Amino acid sequence: MTDGTQSGGLEPGGCAHGIDALTDYLERDMLPADPTIDDSPECQRVLRSLRRVRSLAAPLLEADEAAVTTLDQDWIRGIMENIGREAKAGRDIPFAAADDDAALVITEGTVRGLVRGAGDRTPGVLVGRCVLDGDVTVAGEPITLHVTVSIGWGRSVAEAVAQFREEVRASLVQHTDLVVAGLDVVVDDLHFEAEQHGEVGDDE
Repeated sequence: MTDGTQSGGLEPGGCAHGIDALTDYLERDMLPADPTIDDSPECQRVLRSLRRVRSLAAPLLEADEAAVTTLDQDWIRGIMENIGREAKAGRDIPFAAADDDAALVITEGTVRGLVRGAGDRTPGVLVGRCVLDGDVTVAGEPITLHVTVSIGWGRSVAEAVAQFREEVRASLVQHTDLVVAGLDVVVDDLHFEAEQHGEVGDDE
């Protein structure tokens, strides 16, 4: 949040590093330390998302060729691109309780981070894309969230989506004053989870 003395919202300007640079930094185990990344809340949010994607993809990439083909690499690449776009702070979203002396806002990028965090807390859910549809710059204006997700193979899609919805709603109520008129969740892929990679490609 900000008291109105800064012009960019919660984290003005967003992360100053591109997705490739952050990926390289993560692969180097964040060594040598880069304060411009370590001290940036937006960069840290992106790194958390990258860790989640890597934790999903790495076990499959270490498995046999048959296992690798079971995961849609284009989909994973799409997630990486979405994370990169979301590194930007985006629009400022005001809090309804803000008064004339303290214009409190949260950034659009941070809201997307909250949605991804809800996915991290929901077993089997990996968030692909998150779009805020509506004029989020006007306090109290109804908006619609459009989210794509991948669900872990073998899980109940209905149960996973229902739990994810609850996590998203609870997080947004706690951290924002957004009026969410609709939460559109589209399951556009299934994926194998880390503990399943040893079973992929096994003879039946």
